[in-house]
Amino acid sequence: MIFGSSSSSSSDEESSSDGFEEDLAGFVDRVRAKNSVFFEETVPSYDETDFVSHFRVSSTVAHQISQRFERSHFYNSSAGKYGHISPQKQVHIFLWFAGHQTASFLDVADRFGITLSSLFRITRRLTMFLSSLSQEVIRWPNDDEKREAEEWFRSKGFPGAIGTIDGTHIRVDRPHNDPDSYYNRKKYHSIQLQVVCDGHKKITSVFVGFPGSVHDARVFRRSPLGQNLQERCGDFFLLGDSAYPCSRNLVTPFRSTGRETRQQRNFNRLLSSCRVVSEHCIGLLKQKFRQLYHIKLRNIATTVHFIRACCVLHNLALSDEFPVENLSPVENTLDVSHQEENDEDEARDLPEGVAYRQYLLSSMNLN
Repeated sequence: MIFGSSSSSSSDEESSSDGFEEDLAGFVDRVRAKNSVFFEETVPSYDETDFVSHFRVSSTVAHQISQRFERSHFYNSSAGKYGHISPQKQVHIFLWFAGHQTASFLDVADRFGITLSSLFRITRRLTMFLSSLSQEVIRWPNDDEKREAEEWFRSKGFPGAIGTIDGTHIRVDRPHNDPDSYYNRKKYHSIQLQVVCDGHKKITSVFVGFPGSVHDARVFRRSPLGQNLQERCGDFFLLGDSAYPCSRNLVTPFRSTGRETRQQRNFNRLLSSCRVVSEHCIGLLKQKFRQLYHIKLRNIATTVHFIRACCVLHNLALSDEFPVENLSPVENTLDVSHQEENDEDEARDLPEGVAYRQYLLSSMNLN
């Protein structure tokens, strides 16, 4: 089991344990790609709408990533067996792979006119490079940013909140090691991704890597955020669903007993209308980087870095005009509904949380 948060450090990008060699075993350098002009001639003809549609970020963001990548130690400027591949082309190759659910290694290598051995090195380096930016790009808000985030939730009728938390399952192929622990309640193998975002769908915390069989509440408790929530939030709080324990700094709905008051039902509806932003954030993340619907990398550590890399890209491209499809709460039909399959022992409300939720209820006009 490997897991990490947005504050985790990255491992050496040249490590032989990263799994890309496994993913291309038996294929490397047996196939030479045929299309050598796609990036050089076709991509420059794209207008901005076409570019975003194909590469999932704006050309400006892609250019900025390329510049940063070129200056990093992850970029190798030496020419390989089949010639030099520019940092710009390498970034575009990775973006294409991440953004297309059906893009296999063979498809991407053919499209960009490179060998499979070049492709796995590029994918490995960009995965580790982007993952290494998580501490910079995915940040917990400072005091000024907390107040700004709180203003958004206040405008929606929920003063005091600075973000919403949610979990999602990233489908993976059956792992070689301890596969049963990755088998979730919907009967497929997955890795847990925990996300906190603000009202504008900016990700402020990521924790990824727990096996799919682990309950959301346990993932939260084991995360750096869960262990330091009061210190992170101060007088503010997050909004979550019933998969999480209600506490002073994590407010969840009143549990369904059939005896809720009208005020409690209205409270739950208001909380849900605010909390849905995290579901939309996750839906947008998967729409942009469709490999997240089902990652077929064999190595779990590599997969964790790849997921975090996509979260970094999400924040970098947040202001891009991406063509958004329907972002309903059931946007990802493969996801596990933890609200309906809640484990009360895992998500038992804390007394101080129950008292604070009641205080919030009494201070709101919810008649």
